[in-house]
Amino acid sequence: MRWPSDRVASVSGGRRRALRIALTVVVVAVVGYFFGRSLLDNIDAVRDIDFTLDGWIVASVLLFAWAVVVSGQLWGRMTSELSGHRVPALEAIRVHSLSWLLKYVPGQVGSVVNKVAWAKDVGISRTLVTLTFVYENVFLLVGSLVPPTVVLLAMGTFDVSGNGMLVLALVSLVPLLALTNRRFFRWASNLLARRTLKREIPHEYFLTSRQSLRFQVLYLLPRVVNGVGVVAIAISMIDPPASTYLPLACAYIIAGAVGILAVFVPSGIGVRESVFVLLATPYVPVEQAIVLSLAARLLATLADAVVAALYLALRALSHRKGHTA
Repeated sequence: MRWPSDRVASVSGGRRRALRIALTVVVVAVVGYFFGRSLLDNIDAVRDIDFTLDGWIVASVLLFAWAVVVSGQLWGRMTSELSGHRVPALEAIRVHSLSWLLKYVPGQVGSVVNKVAWAKDVGISRTLVTLTFVYENVFLLVGSLVPPTVVLLAMGTFDVSGNGMLVLALVSLVPLLALTNRRFFRWASNLLARRTLKREIPHEYFLTSRQSLRFQVLYLLPRVVNGVGVVAIAISMIDPPASTYLPLACAYIIAGAVGILAVFVPSGIGVRESVFVLLATPYVPVEQAIVLSLAARLLATLADAVVAALYLALRALSHRKGHTA
């Protein structure tokens, strides 16, 4: 027998799901329209681009996949330090790879649920692992937005003059300073925890300020690897001047972060490409920026296939070790 409250909860949940689906469709449709129109306006120039498969293209796919592996290692290291439970590197990469592949589920729900389910199986606090998920995403977002934005500001990509540039650069450091302050981050997390979990998160679940700063620096590595990956694509397809390598890498890194923030869009489809074109056009023609964005999406998807193959291999290895133990 279903109580009236159950039916109300079911209807409410159904409406939320319908709203999320509708919002996803609207975002994808709007972004797709403008991106597609820009592509059609430059279709003739796009046809002239060389799509030859070469070592640079292969390298870009491997670099994109390697960035996921590095992120997995860092997440495992952080989980080990906070929990006191040693997480082997291959195990961390396996769990993180599956969470990465589940990014196509809007809102990153699948990603966090996978890690929480793993935590339950190995006897680690699910609250702690949920917090590591928050940490890693904040580290990636801060690393993707702050340094590249400062670089593009310094290069004059944004029309900011005088003291305005200095102010923006200083403001961009605020998230990093807040994150590395353990007291502030704990206060903000517990503010949310008290409302959702009706309790506070244990003090020992939080990174110290020194640990936070160290992991923030380490989490720059996968961002740099992604930036090098898109530069490899550019060298293969359009052979731009070496002076554009750094801004193109920064544009791609920022675009990736904006794609992550578009939680209602699976894997930030369309959003990342549009932002990249916007930031890259001061350095390369718009048609080339469009080609790079589309190629990066395609090759990043191929890299996800490499990550999937790696996950299956590590999963098979894990099962084999379990049977022989």
